[in-house]
Amino acid sequence: MERLFKFLFEYRAFFTFLLLESFCIWMVVENNQYQSTTYFNTSNRIAANIISTSQQVRDYFALGEINTNLANENASLRKKLDQQSHALQSIELAQFKDTLLINRFEYVSAKVINNSTRQYKNFITINRGSTFGLEPGMAVISQWGVVGKVKSVSANYAVLISLLNIDDQVSSKIKRTGHFGTVQWDGLDASVVDLKYIPRHVAPIVGDTIVTSGYNAVFPEGILIGFIKEVKLSEESPFHQIKVELSQDFGKLSYVEVVKSNLKKEQDSLEVLTKGIPK
Repeated sequence: MERLFKFLFEYRAFFTFLLLESFCIWMVVENNQYQSTTYFNTSNRIAANIISTSQQVRDYFALGEINTNLANENASLRKKLDQQSHALQSIELAQFKDTLLINRFEYVSAKVINNSTRQYKNFITINRGSTFGLEPGMAVISQWGVVGKVKSVSANYAVLISLLNIDDQVSSKIKRTGHFGTVQWDGLDASVVDLKYIPRHVAPIVGDTIVTSGYNAVFPEGILIGFIKEVKLSEESPFHQIKVELSQDFGKLSYVEVVKSNLKKEQDSLEVLTKGIPK
């Protein structure tokens, strides 16, 4: 405290000058309309900029929570859309309402916490696990399209086998024609996959939309995969060579939705019982 008083005493002339200067400025602003208007306009502009900057900082730090809420909302909306679709199909076919059929799929939103795109066998880690009902084999999608499948789970985490994995295959179809095949990555370009087993009598064209076929109980039907980028057909080949540009940029993957199929076990059990071949 003694040092403070000593400092103020030593610089008393300077502080007196500042006080008088501030008083003069106030008198000028207070008694002159032009200076008063200029002062208040300038101060308001500075205050507005400070408030705007402060709000932008708060908004930035709130993005994580906002993204999580949006991901949860997307999962909820996707489930409702799926329910409405099955309900409309039931009405059109004059069938009775089956609650389990309408609730065939459930969706769990999750954040990507680790992701690779430069390997031949890429994997993705998310912050949801068995605590949220996740199991190996479940499909994983994003708002832009197919992502992959659940490979393994712990209580709070899951590792996904990415669509950018040479071992992963997804049953798919050309939306325009309805012909189905299999999508598989060749390990080269992280934005392109191969669409296999489309017979030569089909006429795919560049720009055709590729979606999931729905021929298994893992992926819902009609989930976007990408768009045909290139079509080739050699004379001796029974199938087209088709390159599909992915709709999902895996380098920007942040949030996903895990698809819980409520009918998968029933379908798998019936097929194993009928065919005698494990799925």
